[in-house]
Amino acid sequence: MADRSPAPDTPELRDRWGGFEFSDAWRAKADATIARYPEGRQRSAVMALLDYAQRQVGEETNTQGWLPLPVIEYVADYLDMPVIRVLEVATFYFMYNMKPVGRYHVQVCGTTPCMLRGSDGLFETCKKRGMKKGHVSDDGLWTLTEVECMGNCSSAPMVQINDDNYEDLTPERLDAILDVLAKGEQPKTGTQEPGRHTVEPVGGPTTLTAMVDANHDYRKEW
Repeated sequence: MADRSPAPDTPELRDRWGGFEFSDAWRAKADATIARYPEGRQRSAVMALLDYAQRQVGEETNTQGWLPLPVIEYVADYLDMPVIRVLEVATFYFMYNMKPVGRYHVQVCGTTPCMLRGSDGLFETCKKRGMKKGHVSDDGLWTLTEVECMGNCSSAPMVQINDDNYEDLTPERLDAILDVLAKGEQPKTGTQEPGRHTVEPVGGPTTLTAMVDANHDYRKEW
């Protein structure tokens, strides 16, 4: 699993990120989020502000973004929180990257349903492109992470890349998605199974078939 420890607090890190501040656009979003909470409860906005900070770092580095320690300290000061409390949140949730990542963060689910449906083959596909778990690829495009269940068991195996999910994958389908991303284009998200739209049964429903075209009331038939 991913290493959740922060990147080392080096002079170079301080030189690059010690002066971090929200841009006007992200500050406006941060302040609007804080305003949703009652007076004195601004700390409730910590998860949102960490996300905003990570996304701003991503914009500045042309990556998916991450949270250097000075940026975490900035969020703590913004919310008048102890730094350790903010660090606890950042290191607990996998949505926050604690070390630099590539332009595309490829998060492959390795939990049982995805494993039984072929996630090992997805890891092999990533490996063939030079990806190593927890590392940025030499071309700066990719970071590979193995994650736990992301709730798409009915369309396993699945991968999350940045903010998008890709489901019903095979090694070939994942390869095609990565090819499109490498060109700077946006592939089709969601299920990759032809004719499937969400997680309805492959081949169509076998029960409650009258619900397909209308909100059929079955109660009188029970």
